[in-house]
Amino acid sequence: MISFYQDLLNYEFLQKALFTSIMVGIICGVIGSFIVLRGMALIGDAISHAVLPGVAISYMLGINFFYGAVVTGMLTAIGIGYINQNSRIKNDSAIGIVFSAAFALGVILIGKANSSIDLNRILFGNVLSVRTSDMWMTLIIGAIVLLTVIFFYKELLVSTFDPTFAAAYGLPNKFIHYVIMILLTMVTVASLQTVGIILVVAMLITPASTAYLLTNRLWVMILLAAIFGAISSIIGLYFSFIYNLSSGAVIVLVSTAFFLIAFFLSPKQGMLWRSLRTKKKKSLSKINL
Repeated sequence: MISFYQDLLNYEFLQKALFTSIMVGIICGVIGSFIVLRGMALIGDAISHAVLPGVAISYMLGINFFYGAVVTGMLTAIGIGYINQNSRIKNDSAIGIVFSAAFALGVILIGKANSSIDLNRILFGNVLSVRTSDMWMTLIIGAIVLLTVIFFYKELLVSTFDPTFAAAYGLPNKFIHYVIMILLTMVTVASLQTVGIILVVAMLITPASTAYLLTNRLWVMILLAAIFGAISSIIGLYFSFIYNLSSGAVIVLVSTAFFLIAFFLSPKQGMLWRSLRTKKKKSLSKINL
């Protein structure tokens, strides 16, 4: 631990990796809270995979992959909605069709661009190789996500828990849905360097699900999810650096460990306490009999 702290003070690349990891953990936890509550985990998975062709095209054109990834991510969200609304195909099937096609196209384009090294970095992440431009991009995306949630918290709250009331109140549910899609796409792009395309959905879902087991209040859930995401990123970066492991995989495993602890030990939802309460009720019922 002491050697890691000393290296953190001495090496700029490690400082950038730590800052970027913490920021990614926070914004994944924040936007992930809405993804979990709205039942949009599959869409999150679809968008995380569908940004690959945009990344490939960006590399081929020599521009920042952020632009291509955001465009293809939004086209994916629109395509899923269009197929679902204009055919008998259900939402989960539309998601499978669009994201698998986009991902396959991305793999082909990456191959044509002769960027196998970049493909590995995009798929699995490597936060230790994060560049200064990537760090600033993550910071800007984080600021946009956090400010959007803060300023439009009430609208997001109402439309998430009661869409019917939100529509009656005059809130544009469809517009809010696509705003969340935009934020989700941006967060996905910001997470590419840290956990990669394959594992980003875990960072979107797992910290938020952990927080969901611990509270019934949205703002508390968002705060806890951000904390779990940040701590998972810090611990994951530490172990990946010390033992030369894949940063994205370790971060996700740490996040999963937090979820398992909450799953078994959560005061209200934990399996352990629920089983104890069930046994207590059974014993009381036997006594009453």
